Amino acid sequence: MSEGQPIATAQLRLEPGTLWAKIKDRTEYALGCGALQSIPTEYEFVEDNGISFLVRILSNLARKDEAKKRQEQKKAASSKEFNPFLPYEEDLFVANISDTHLCLLNKFNVVDNHLLIVTRAFEEQESWLTLQDFESMWACLAEFEGLAFYNAGKIAGASQRHKHLQIVPLPLVPNGLKMPIEPWLTSARFQGSVGKIPDFPFVHAIAKLEPAWVESPLSAAAETLELYYALLHTVGLSGDGVGDSSQAGAYNLLATREWILIVVRSQEEFNSISVNSLGFAGALLVKNEQQMRILKEYGPINILRSVAQSR
Repeated sequence: MSEGQPIATAQLRLEPGTLWAKIKDRTEYALGCGALQSIPTEYEFVEDNGISFLVRILSNLARKDEAKKRQEQKKAASSKEFNPFLPYEEDLFVANISDTHLCLLNKFNVVDNHLLIVTRAFEEQESWLTLQDFESMWACLAEFEGLAFYNAGKIAGASQRHKHLQIVPLPLVPNGLKMPIEPWLTSARFQGSVGKIPDFPFVHAIAKLEPAWVESPLSAAAETLELYYALLHTVGLSGDGVGDSSQAGAYNLLATREWILIVVRSQEEFNSISVNSLGFAGALLVKNEQQMRILKEYGPINILRSVAQSR
């Protein structure tokens, strides 16, 4: 992690006030031509310790499974790992964000208007986030209120090696809250710029952001980068030295216009139930009724505790 080195900014290409219309137009087009293959779900709320976790049940995984099989065949044929972002699928392209990042629709989306913020050049998903990453994140958050997240490595739920952040619109739930964990966020206790959430039974750290920063994504990125370093230091993931590009461990990062949160991961799944960043926002995904029974038996919080690093 290169805290001591000057970091160049990226030139933003996204024209302010245009992204949401681009998302809607590209979604309609991509659905029409079959490039966007939304996965239908049903959902229910599962209560645990005062939080109504949103649990989606996948109705049909056949298309995603078939696509994964094709990826494996391409990988075997070329003897190298298939990368869906180099080249990216033109029909899913939404917008150029900057000189370093572009925006795509998530091909197999469960949540409507789910975006991927992808680096133009290949970078490992297990490398540190940079100023350019946060510039692109803020450029998108300036366009609509969303939850940005980063699955830092396979253990954290990442399915592709090519670096990509993701963003989904808020609210996540149709019950008046922006996201299920909102009641817990109000209980955060801060020492300086970094805080902890008392009800989180795993290693994490949270910092406040300023919604007004959307007015200047470039300066917002610099502020966010410094807080990111502070959060990593707090959870013990700050790396061994300047210039070390590989992260010290897997983690999930979540951010809105108001806060940024890091959770340290220990494993990818619990009893076959995979968990990514959205789990720590209170939104979980199960593949079938058997997994739903497991989730209800153990409880969402126990599942999150199991896949995170215990404190």
